[in-house]
Amino acid sequence: MAVSFTRYGRLYYLDPGGHSPKVGDKVLVPTDAGPEIAECVWAPQYTSEDIDGLPVCEGIAGEEHIARDESNKRRRAEARSVAKRLIKRHGLPMKVVGVDYLDQDTVFTVYFSAPHRVDFRALVRDLARNLRARVELRQIGPRDEARLQGGIGPCGRDLCCATFLKDFEPVSVRMAKDQDLPVNPLRIAGACGRLMCCLKYEHPLYQEFRASAPRMGASVDTPEGPGTVVGHNVPSDSVVVRLNDGGRRCACPSASVCSPRKQHDTMYGGAGSAAGHSVADQ
Repeated sequence: MAVSFTRYGRLYYLDPGGHSPKVGDKVLVPTDAGPEIAECVWAPQYTSEDIDGLPVCEGIAGEEHIARDESNKRRRAEARSVAKRLIKRHGLPMKVVGVDYLDQDTVFTVYFSAPHRVDFRALVRDLARNLRARVELRQIGPRDEARLQGGIGPCGRDLCCATFLKDFEPVSVRMAKDQDLPVNPLRIAGACGRLMCCLKYEHPLYQEFRASAPRMGASVDTPEGPGTVVGHNVPSDSVVVRLNDGGRRCACPSASVCSPRKQHDTMYGGAGSAAGHSVADQ
């Protein structure tokens, strides 16, 4: 089964154990600070694979658990308001991103972003005095800030980092160039201001295609006649060829396009090359 602690938030997978919650039910999820309430997003279902190591659902949330959860939400909202007010009073260049509260330990964890390192020792003392609890401040980067706040990406869908991505993988400008995307920060940057994580998704497909497909400008033979490669269409695994006879363009599957003989023999072998040229000659 899958649950989410916030509406449209990241999914967490559980072993339902002996329980059968329905979509929308409030269930108890084991955490280091005790059972926390989450909403069932995917009802329990069987899977053909053996999956081990999932936390086990502790049951349907009762009234006492819901009351505790509402109390914790109020304390988090209170801490967020107090933190913003005191940050403004101290004149610190900080932005509150999120607040966690563990009622068992009476500890507030305030996540903030800042352009550089900040001396917040006086702020911590004031926060602890106003909230009458222990306070921890943790500075996070732009990507973690986008993950905690959530939002809508350029694609019109919820941010990947706020929904299903567990770890951030390195993304480079080279990935955008390999996919023939404009190297324009406004076009390839996400809500966090960094390169979009989704540039990583299809990059291996482009690398594999470029390793086997004829390069731009190469003379090739196609089932419709000889021509010159003028474009690539990686998602459809095809190349665009301008035919020598009349300049007409056609899209051909990359496997049906014969590059110069030596390159084709290297990729497909002698027999495949002969078969490919016989098709082209026809």
